[in-house]
Amino acid sequence: MDKKNLILKRLTEIGESLKQTEEAKALLGLGSIGTELERFDEWSDLDFFVIVKDGMKKRFIDNIDWLTNCGKPAFYFLNSPDGYKYLYEDGVYCEFAIFEEHELSKASFSAGRIVWKTDDFNEELCKPAKKNIPWKPDNLDWAMGEVLTCLYVGLCRFGRGEKLIAAKFVQTFALDILVASASYFEKEVSYFKDDFQNERRFEIRFPDFASKMPDMMQGYDKVPESALAILNYLESKYNVNAGIRKAIVELVEKVNV
Repeated sequence: MDKKNLILKRLTEIGESLKQTEEAKALLGLGSIGTELERFDEWSDLDFFVIVKDGMKKRFIDNIDWLTNCGKPAFYFLNSPDGYKYLYEDGVYCEFAIFEEHELSKASFSAGRIVWKTDDFNEELCKPAKKNIPWKPDNLDWAMGEVLTCLYVGLCRFGRGEKLIAAKFVQTFALDILVASASYFEKEVSYFKDDFQNERRFEIRFPDFASKMPDMMQGYDKVPESALAILNYLESKYNVNAGIRKAIVELVEKVNV
């Protein structure tokens, strides 16, 4: 059986297993096994919510027989008070949370697909109370100021020999803000924009920007080269202040001897 069919078969089996407990109310598929089946592929996880009767959450957390009945686990652990990360021996990977019906109104999630439910379950509960929007700076000048000073500070740390934090400043902190600002610089391709993470499907949504990423993320020992690549990209899209540009370039030359 190919991986895609195996994943979908396992989801169906989990739904049937939940039904047999007589204490579950619904199984809600999320992400690529939810309402975004168009992007479902062999690399997809099983992301889902289990909705149970009031007072039964602890039973489903403490005893995951409803999950192990569907296949032997290779590894799992309780990663939050609500659920597990769980890998089956056959390679099907799950991330899930368990909620009682009254908890759904406070849960943060994207719209999903009901895989299984009891006849009396209220489907309206599976509609998110409010849509989450991933962070985007509302002031471009502030965002670019943060990016540029992250480059400067990162290069200073690199010069001191603190390469790990230097890499974080340049290739994580600066890039996180730059990625969140991408729509200021490039027209976004409409393709399943994630409600929580700017980085998801970035290569499809911002192909030109994404093509520059290898130069911006050159690794632990190449922080100066990465910083210069980010600076060059900024200069192609934004009027970079001459003073901070000069300081960054001088630091690159100084630490990259």
